[in-house]
Amino acid sequence: MCSPSATLTVWASSWLAGRSAPDDVLAALHAWAPRHTIAAGDLRTGSRTDLPWSALGDLPGSGVMALLTVIRKIMAQPGAQLRLVLPVPGDVRGVPLGTAFAAEVIDAEEGVLIGIPGTDGTGLIPQRIAEDTLQWTVYSTPIPTEPSADMSLGEAEYAMREAVRDAADALLELHTTSVGTTDSDPRELIEAELADYTRHDYPGSIPLRARRILDTADHVAAILTVAQREPASAPTSASAIGAQESLLRPLWDVIRAARLVAVHASTRGGR
Repeated sequence: MCSPSATLTVWASSWLAGRSAPDDVLAALHAWAPRHTIAAGDLRTGSRTDLPWSALGDLPGSGVMALLTVIRKIMAQPGAQLRLVLPVPGDVRGVPLGTAFAAEVIDAEEGVLIGIPGTDGTGLIPQRIAEDTLQWTVYSTPIPTEPSADMSLGEAEYAMREAVRDAADALLELHTTSVGTTDSDPRELIEAELADYTRHDYPGSIPLRARRILDTADHVAAILTVAQREPASAPTSASAIGAQESLLRPLWDVIRAARLVAVHASTRGGR
């Protein structure tokens, strides 16, 4: 699983559908951090809830159950959605712009929207505030209409198969044209990166095709991470940095689009 927000989205959806227990959601989130806290991120949220302010720092550690209480209350409304957002600079579709939530979620590059499209709802953003602590900050925010997906599940699966080949080609190109040398075996580095993704499990209710897409997206992401981090591929000039960005950015974009398609198919299939 690519992020705490994706984990929360798929597991909370499965729980709301009665296909997972609250303890299953807790276990999935604790794979990201043993301690979770929850706090208000804006004045409106702080005034209408009993949540502590995020600026206070050392908050109570019972955040996951409080988080599930927030989600269950909102999702009890007819038409409410639980939606993952993965914004990046230049592509912020699905994010309510001009809000405190938007400013923070774009920086975090991940978050969750909960509520009825076209009305005021809630946004959640995870942030690691200590090695063992993940803080979920809660925002009051409008819920935009869900943007149209870039691709169908079938198209996403095909795109991920193509991306595996393209990512491997990009890794080879960056290492072949680089000036530096390294003794590290890229295959071992990729396996190490992939192991970090695969320690996060999926609910049993997730559609098989969606799971394949998410697994393949993690594989491609592991390859790209190695391509970016390896000393042998480190750019040595501004032009080299631009060339690396041009080579890898389209692959990161297709990974992000495929993950969104797969996660949202999982939430629909789990309810």
